[in-house]
Order: sequence, then C-alpha cells, then structure tokens
Amino acid sequence: MDFALSEEQELLQATVRGFVEKECPAARARQIFDGERSHVAKLWQGLAEIGIAGLVVPERLGGAGLELLELALVSEELGRGVVPVPFLGHALASLAIAQGGSEAQQARWLPKLASGEALGAVAFGELAPNVAEADVLVSARPGGALALAVAKDGGFTTTPLAGNDRSRPLSRVSVAAGAEPLARGNFARVRDAALILLAADAFGAAHRLIRMTVDYSKTRQQFGQPIAHFQALKHQLANMAVDVDPTRGLWWYAAHVYDAEPARVERAAALAKAHVTDRAQQAARDAVECHGGIGFTWECDVQLWFKRILFDRQWLGTPEEHRERIAQMSGW
Repeated sequence: MDFALSEEQELLQATVRGFVEKECPAARARQIFDGERSHVAKLWQGLAEIGIAGLVVPERLGGAGLELLELALVSEELGRGVVPVPFLGHALASLAIAQGGSEAQQARWLPKLASGEALGAVAFGELAPNVAEADVLVSARPGGALALAVAKDGGFTTTPLAGNDRSRPLSRVSVAAGAEPLARGNFARVRDAALILLAADAFGAAHRLIRMTVDYSKTRQQFGQPIAHFQALKHQLANMAVDVDPTRGLWWYAAHVYDAEPARVERAAALAKAHVTDRAQQAARDAVECHGGIGFTWECDVQLWFKRILFDRQWLGTPEEHRERIAQMSGW
C-alpha cells in the first residue's frame, strides 16, 4: 500500500506554498497581525482564483470535488505561512453545506462559495473565527441541528473578541430565530473536520518554527561562534524535530479515514488534534527559548506562529479534553 501523497496532492501543496511565499512573506503577515487588514481580501481572492475556496464543493456546482485530505494539505501550508485568511471557517461551511444542505441550499451557496464570491463561516456554539465579513454562517451546536444564517437577511450579528491569534480574529456570534436547518447536517462530521484542519495547521506552523529556529541558530553568535555549534542547543533542536515530524501521519490518517472509513474518524480526529497541537505548542515554547531574550518580544516574528499554534490547541477543546474523549471511546 502506498502511503505517500499523489502527484496531484503534491502539486496542490506546492502551488499553495509558492503563493504564500510570494504573497504573504513574514513581513506582510506581521503588518496584518499589527492591524493592517487591507491585504486580507487580496490574499483570499488570490487563493480563490487558484481554486482553494472550492476544493470540497462538487464539480457540478463549480468546485474541485476533492476530499478532506486536500483541505488538510492546504491547511498545513497556511499554518506554515501564518496566512491570515478565512480559510478554516469557509472550508468548514462549504463542507457542511455540501454534505448536509438541501438541493436548493447547495445550488444557492456552493457555486458562490467555490468562486470566492461569497464567504462562509462556522460558529461552534457562540464563537467563530473570521466571521465578521462572512455572507453565510453555519451554526453548529452540540446535540442540535446545523443551520444556515445569512448576513444580508439579518440572520446573525457578531461582536469582536480580543484574542491572541490576530491572523484569525474571533467573534461572538448571535444567530437570529428562523435560521434554515441543514436537513442532513451532522455536527460530529463538521467538528471532526475542524479538528483535523486545526491539527494540520498546527503542524505546518510548528514545522516552520523549527526551520526558523535552526536558521537563527546559524547566524546568532555567542563567544565568537554561532550558537548552532553548542551541543545543548543541537540536542534541543533535534528533539523539536523528532517531536513534530512524526505527527504528520496522525492528521494524514485522520483526513484519509474521514472520507474513506467514516466509522474510524471520530477517534482519529481527536487523537490528531490532541497530540499534534500538544507537540506543536512544546515546539513553539522551545523556539522562543532558543531565540533567547529577543524571542519573548513583540518584535520577534516567532510570536506570530506561537499564537497561531495556541489557537489551534485551544479551539474546540484542549488536548486533555480530547484524550478524555479518546479514553471514553476506547472503553477505558
């Protein structure tokens, strides 16, 4: 059995990575992080133009008709570049409507979501990232049906919240009465997809932080030589890589079984979210320490990826909460 990515999947990642490197270098990500959000719409439009907005929308409705693994591969690249676009909520909204919407709901929204003409978001409970500019919201509440709320109809209102990760601003959402239910909507399916995308994003961010830290250690000098020559730092960098790199298989597998073996996905998604984000956070902490005093300052770019990983770790449940879920599913 071949566990590698296909040529098409590798091409997808390479295309997104090239776009991110050109259009969203660290300097631009920092500008947006500092409050200059005029670049966000341009970045999202560029991603929509290369097909990212409609990856899981059926081909008959203007999308690529791909699966969750492709979404996760894109999520990895956006985490690697700490790209401040509304991909997460939009992807989940598109997925929820494609899986659970009526024919009329799909015909109305999926072509617009696929082209980037409309922006989607998902609110789990009362919270949602990147929802202030959304045209349509999928309201997902545990134990309840999924529902669609439309911005221009007054279907929902948002209140900005202060958060650490400024690449994905968080809002409190109030959904008006009369939101359209998604007849075949499944809260668990949307939640599991979200957990996998968060794990992939955290992996990408942690992978980038390790590379940044290695590069910094080759240029930062102490006692007349690069700190990369110090044995203790070599061990720490090696441990960071060994902790993070093998976790790729967890979210690859979870994304694969999401479509191929749905009965396995709940446990796989929880495991990926718990372990990948936990290891990513430790790598982020180590990266700050390896940068020394500058690593703790606002001026150091490490903070952008550190806070991205914090969001991935906390949103929709901490590693401890998901390990408890895994224990219950395993009958422990």
